[in-house]
Amino acid sequence: MLKNKLGIKTPFELAQVEEKITKQKAFELFETGKLETFEVGTFNGLSQIHQFLFEDIYDFAGKIRTENIAKNNFRFASAMYLEEALKEIDQMPQSNFDEIVQKYIEMNIAHPFREGNGRSTRIWLDAIFKKEIGKVVDWSKIPKQDYLLAMERSPIKDLEIKVLLKNALTEKINDREVYMKGIDASYCYEGYNLYSIQDLQNNN
Repeated sequence: MLKNKLGIKTPFELAQVEEKITKQKAFELFETGKLETFEVGTFNGLSQIHQFLFEDIYDFAGKIRTENIAKNNFRFASAMYLEEALKEIDQMPQSNFDEIVQKYIEMNIAHPFREGNGRSTRIWLDAIFKKEIGKVVDWSKIPKQDYLLAMERSPIKDLEIKVLLKNALTEKINDREVYMKGIDASYCYEGYNLYSIQDLQNNN
């Protein structure tokens, strides 16, 4: 269990509440235009996104992790070298599709936050695509399991994730539903995807 500001003690409840809050915050990020004020393609810009999404839940929102973490036997970048790795990622080019995807893969390997990397980094990726090539990803066109497997293999073989992303690109760069699918794709536990755009509109 991650220590949280809400005093939640069970993983199931935390997953539910976290999903609801981060979707509301992502919705707000889009609707207010605040996302357009963040840096594009830098760790600082990613940190701004993460802080906005998670500031009501975790004290570490927007902060570089100090723990070493792993998932499915894959160890993400060592916390000891994380700051240097992020500086190198900041310097990576992002002028075309292949460069942007490579930068995305490296940021995923870095996994700079203790929790919430996927949601934040997908928004960050779409912001780069939007600025540099005038397109974004329609995440509804990418099966979740295919995406997860492709990302897991991407440090060794990036062809799979490139094909998935390229086939899902759309010119609907200002479409709210397309944007929100990047949040839908990252719910913590299979089957816990509980909050739709309609739910969020009803709460505003």
